Amino acid sequence: MEIKVIFDKEAISKNLHTGWGLSILIDKKILFDTGEKGNWLIENMKSMNINIDEIEGIVISHDHWDHTGGLKTILKEKKNKTPVYICKDFSDDLKEIIKDCGGEVVEVKEWDKISKNIYTTGEIKGTYKGIPMPEQAVILKTENGITILTGCAHPGIIEIINIVKNKFREEKIFLVIGGFHLLEKEKRFIDFIVKEFKKMNVEKVGPCHCSGPEAEKIFKDEYKDKFVSMKAGISIIV
Repeated sequence: MEIKVIFDKEAISKNLHTGWGLSILIDKKILFDTGEKGNWLIENMKSMNINIDEIEGIVISHDHWDHTGGLKTILKEKKNKTPVYICKDFSDDLKEIIKDCGGEVVEVKEWDKISKNIYTTGEIKGTYKGIPMPEQAVILKTENGITILTGCAHPGIIEIINIVKNKFREEKIFLVIGGFHLLEKEKRFIDFIVKEFKKMNVEKVGPCHCSGPEAEKIFKDEYKDKFVSMKAGISIIV
């Protein structure tokens, strides 16, 4: 299964837009989050030779502008009506935007299958600055093990991994990528998180977006060649 990073704060080419937000394409058919701006997302897709109409579904991790920013544009660009998988407790405003732009609202509450070997954790309760922030993660099941994709991990990255491990008890965690929400955390807390990753035998990591430069460095120092440098334009085989 192939993962392509479409949008993040860094890129492998100056021809690709970068900014605050995240967007990842799974196996050419499932889009996870839509980055900061619609035109940047579309232009990055064109630069990466991605066929927008091959996308069968869109998953939004959580209801924040840097993950929903390109949603309107991509729904309007697509020729076919596209299911958008959102948490049940996302805002009514976002649900209306999806409908108005020709998308199909698919509310997920529990663990569910999106496509073959692609799953959502369903809604996980989280908070952001004291405000409830429900979030979902995407799970890929491959021959290498389980890959976890997170948007910002507001419920806690360790909590998310534990939920996945409890679902796939016999599978190893091959890769965890995305935002780990460690940008404003102290070093000792980040060290604790990295140790927990190692305890859970997470084989490879790719922190990006809101993970923060210090966390990315600590993970890289610990994981060495098992560290994935997440930048717009890269492809990962899982």
